[in-house]
Amino acid sequence: MRPRHTAAIVAAVLIGAPMANAAEPTGTWLTEKADARIRVAPCGKSLCGTVVWVKDAIDPATGKPPVDDKNPDPAKRSRKIVGMRIFSMNLDSNGIWAGPIYNSDDGKNYAGRLLMQGADALQVNGCAAVLCGGELWRRVGK
Repeated sequence: MRPRHTAAIVAAVLIGAPMANAAEPTGTWLTEKADARIRVAPCGKSLCGTVVWVKDAIDPATGKPPVDDKNPDPAKRSRKIVGMRIFSMNLDSNGIWAGPIYNSDDGKNYAGRLLMQGADALQVNGCAAVLCGGELWRRVGK
């Protein structure tokens, strides 16, 4: 019985291995300009992106941590950038994570998409009408 049991364990490990190693956008990512780190984690059935670090931890103009001062909602202009959720995305019909993404640099939301580019690179795209842009984020802290 022991050989059969061992074979079953080996088969289970081999079958599960591709799924465990599949590239997924969860983790912590360094933005293309290396000015922020974003943690991407499940939040219900969605994936949420939260700012966990910024390069310029102190705003030279105020001497305090940077805030969301370009937000069109005056009530949100004093919230700190670190700890701010910038997206909550869902899988679309093509299996791509998509949803609004917030850019604190200009205070605008864009139609966003997350596209894995290998195990440690994440293409983050945002579109406003027909104008689109994007950047490549690199995985950190495996």
